[in-house]
Amino acid sequence: MKSGFVSFVGKPNVGKSSIINAIMKKKVVIVSDKPQTTRNRINVIYTDSDAQIIFVDTPGIHKPLHRLGEYMVKAAVQALKNVDLLLFTIDAKEGFETPEEHISNYINQSGTPTIGVINKIDLVDNDRADLIEEQIRSHVTNLLDVVRTSAVTGEGLNELVEKIKQHLPEGPQLYPEDIIVDRPLSFIASELIREKIFHFTYKEIPHSVAVIVEEVKERPNGVVYIRANIYVERESQKGIIIGQEGRMIKKIGESARKDIEYFLGSKVYLDLHVKVKKDWRNKDFIILNEVGMRDDLD
Repeated sequence: MKSGFVSFVGKPNVGKSSIINAIMKKKVVIVSDKPQTTRNRINVIYTDSDAQIIFVDTPGIHKPLHRLGEYMVKAAVQALKNVDLLLFTIDAKEGFETPEEHISNYINQSGTPTIGVINKIDLVDNDRADLIEEQIRSHVTNLLDVVRTSAVTGEGLNELVEKIKQHLPEGPQLYPEDIIVDRPLSFIASELIREKIFHFTYKEIPHSVAVIVEEVKERPNGVVYIRANIYVERESQKGIIIGQEGRMIKKIGESARKDIEYFLGSKVYLDLHVKVKKDWRNKDFIILNEVGMRDDLD
């Protein structure tokens, strides 16, 4: 049996979360076209007959503009340490640019064995992919291999899993087979709600949204009741999320509820409330509640 921790690393929006979901064949981490969607480090557990891979999905490495951004970058950089393998993920369409050069330096300093992952390979030709692979090989000193993938078509995902297994150490199974995420339901629900907010209010709402689940309770009839607060920074943003005659909040709630029900395999009653908290991204008490990972960064 092989087991170990594998951390995706790359700039925002290169498809790290999409690859994890595609490998798991289930939505377990938030996905959005907006950069910097992932705010928290999440462990996703893939188990088969001969290996257990604990994928660490981290925020993309970027220049922070506020305290939440600083937290996100710190979480991403820390994830380079204390793992068995790094997956340096690059968007094939965007190529190997200045941010990748900086990330390569972090990777080289960590000394952690690394596999290069050229994602969105379905969007480029072979010459483009060859150039990116050459750049990865010239910049990463502790490189084991390079794999070309597409989270959309599934190309290269089986190869990636096999390469990961090949380089993992021998070790015991660390999680029971039925555990796929090391986070409570409240966290999963908050992430799925946040994903829907991004999806339906893409042009209007920036990253000034936080979702905190205040209550999760299973009712006698088997329905899971979830009450969540959506925090925004301005009254105008609150109006956008609620929408005319409450249409937008209803759309967000219905879509999030379906995903949560699929994840749980049971009926869900989702109770959403929108609250204004000015400049919450620079206020610790909101950030600490939302990210829930203070101890990991001490």
